[in-house]
Amino acid sequence: MMDDRFETALEGRFFCNHDFIPMDSWRVMRIMSEFVESFETMSRMPDQLVAVFGSARTPEDSPLFKEAMEVGRRLVEAGYGVITGGGPGIMGAASRGAFEAGGKSIGLNIELPMEQHPNPYQNTSLSFRYFFIRKVCFLKYSTAIIVFPGGFGTLDELSEVLTMIQTRKINPIPVILVGKSFWSGLLHWFKNTLVAEGTIAEADLGLFHITDSAEDAVGYLEECHRYGRRGTVKLD
Repeated sequence: MMDDRFETALEGRFFCNHDFIPMDSWRVMRIMSEFVESFETMSRMPDQLVAVFGSARTPEDSPLFKEAMEVGRRLVEAGYGVITGGGPGIMGAASRGAFEAGGKSIGLNIELPMEQHPNPYQNTSLSFRYFFIRKVCFLKYSTAIIVFPGGFGTLDELSEVLTMIQTRKINPIPVILVGKSFWSGLLHWFKNTLVAEGTIAEADLGLFHITDSAEDAVGYLEECHRYGRRGTVKLD
């Protein structure tokens, strides 16, 4: 495997110096090894896993933090394991709820220069350098997605999930947005701009469910799974 110091030097000039393009083959090997390690680990996890997304910046005294903990706890009580990004904020809250309830808490941590650090409420932890591999891992091994308020990273994850379902790259799975007041502006834009301009179909608004409570989120998820809405990434 390529020396970390050498790859770090490469990454500093990767987008601006074509002299380093021949070394992309080493990067591909690192990408492959990250896929193999994560797939091998996750393939040994329970089948019923739910991903919880949300801001790393949500403080512990926030009602959303407490609701995310409740989601983690209720998911475990309903027989699910929990996958988060492994960081603080909403991720830490959901991990903690699952961990303290005695359930499976999996953290898919990402290496960042700031903000992200692994929370202590994980009984399985993976570390990723590449966001796209991490997102594949979330989608491949999750039977549902619960999304709390967050920033660009959360919106990226939500958009990825909705796009994969819309384009039928994965089978439909429950996508649940928690926090009606937070998501109302986005929903308004979806309806009054995207649908109005014809860039999405009105039926696409049915790809997700919005709620304010952990009880409703987990209840909706269980109802969906009861009627067979469960998907996995197609790797054909």
